[in-house]
Amino acid sequence: MWIYEKKLQYPVNIKQKDLQMAKFLLAQYGGPDGELSAGLRYLTQRYTMPTGKSKALLTDIGTEELAHVEIIATMVHQLVRDASPEELRKAGLGGYYTQHDHALYWSDANGVPWTASYVQSQGDPIADLHEDLAAEQKARATYERLMSLTDDPDVIDPLRFLRQREVIHFQRFGEALDDVQFNLNSPKYY
Repeated sequence: MWIYEKKLQYPVNIKQKDLQMAKFLLAQYGGPDGELSAGLRYLTQRYTMPTGKSKALLTDIGTEELAHVEIIATMVHQLVRDASPEELRKAGLGGYYTQHDHALYWSDANGVPWTASYVQSQGDPIADLHEDLAAEQKARATYERLMSLTDDPDVIDPLRFLRQREVIHFQRFGEALDDVQFNLNSPKYY
């Protein structure tokens, strides 16, 4: 199955508290277009892909998205570490603190809890791959907006890495779409 190394895919070492940024980052933690949704989407869709190449790609990218969840969780944790209840309240995280203290919880930047309805699996490989392409573009756009909300290089650096991975995933899903369409359009001889 997998070998798990007890280190992040990309290092995170945030030195300054930034509760607003932590709140914004929740979009990629438990939001509809966030890393958890992407990972679960791809790991579910892989079962109905018609080629070994497309199944493997969805497995690989889905697994990587779970590593991205870990990066985002680490960033949020480091940004709120040692924040007082009053600081959290002033940052608009009072309700979050009330229910979860400093623990991480699957919600988006507006406090809306994550739901399985964010994840779609049609069983149609063409439709699913098009959805995956769109998901990667939405994640890329979100990372770009997140980077514009901070000037902290310790926050921007891992966000830049994550944004670039979304670009690579988009390219790989495009290749998978070509592979699947070629396979589906090839004459079958029995």
